[in-house]
Amino acid sequence: AYYNVCQHRAHELLSGEGNTKLIVCPYHAWTYELSGGLRAGPNIKSVPGLEKSAICLSQVRVEDFCGFLFVNLDPEAQPMERWFPGVRDELSAFVPQIAELKPLTWVEVVEHCNWKVSIENYSECYHCARNHAAFTSGVIKPKTYDIQPQGYCLRHTTECQNLDKMSYAIDLEANEHAGDYSSWFLWPMFSFQVYPGNILNTYHWRALDVDHVKVWRGWYAVDGEDTEVVRALAVQDRTTTVEEDIRLVESVQRGLKSRGYRPGPLVVDPRGGVNSEHSVKVLQQWMREAVDGA
Repeated sequence: AYYNVCQHRAHELLSGEGNTKLIVCPYHAWTYELSGGLRAGPNIKSVPGLEKSAICLSQVRVEDFCGFLFVNLDPEAQPMERWFPGVRDELSAFVPQIAELKPLTWVEVVEHCNWKVSIENYSECYHCARNHAAFTSGVIKPKTYDIQPQGYCLRHTTECQNLDKMSYAIDLEANEHAGDYSSWFLWPMFSFQVYPGNILNTYHWRALDVDHVKVWRGWYAVDGEDTEVVRALAVQDRTTTVEEDIRLVESVQRGLKSRGYRPGPLVVDPRGGVNSEHSVKVLQQWMREAVDGA
């Protein structure tokens, strides 16, 4: 992958999507190979000392993580395995068919809050019992819910309950994690969630401005083939947990602007568990590290 900019006079190279065998700049027709090297340009032979081999598009670091391509603009960044130790193997175990998955549907929602407010909400379940009835009574067993750091990952673990009352059939004999739910939040703006039945869901936060964030929720199926089970789960999630979280984070955003707000302490239980905000404390530490290192 490369930065989308010509090395000649900084014009953008491509837009939209599709396939091409060469990259041709619309400005002066400088042409690049897919390897990034300069192939040709009008009259460039008249430039003394110009060596095409010395001109190449600027590369962007790309890493394949269980079939998902992650781009990192920092060429010195550590590999994802160092940042998120064990996650690749765990995700592959929870979703044995992950190499065969393709997107089935996307749920895009703009939340009227700062992206950090949305991510803090996602990164604790202290609020779940009071605000997510469908989630806490139909999927997870709240007393077993916990979130712990794993490198720069926040790993959500829980036992499940009422699997016989799920809206879709689950073959518990299919594999060891067929009846499990788990989530991996990858700092700073992405998460994998796995529902019972090895159903994969992803969250991708994209900050729009200081007061707005777009959250892209992806749902996947083998070869992208349409399945009513996944589509129905996406609708159920949007109308329950997602809608409930939107109400919460947008209220927090309004409250943060109140002159009457004085930040209270986080509820940090050294034992962890669902009624603790230890994971938010960790998340805020990562935020401070990022700001201090900027």
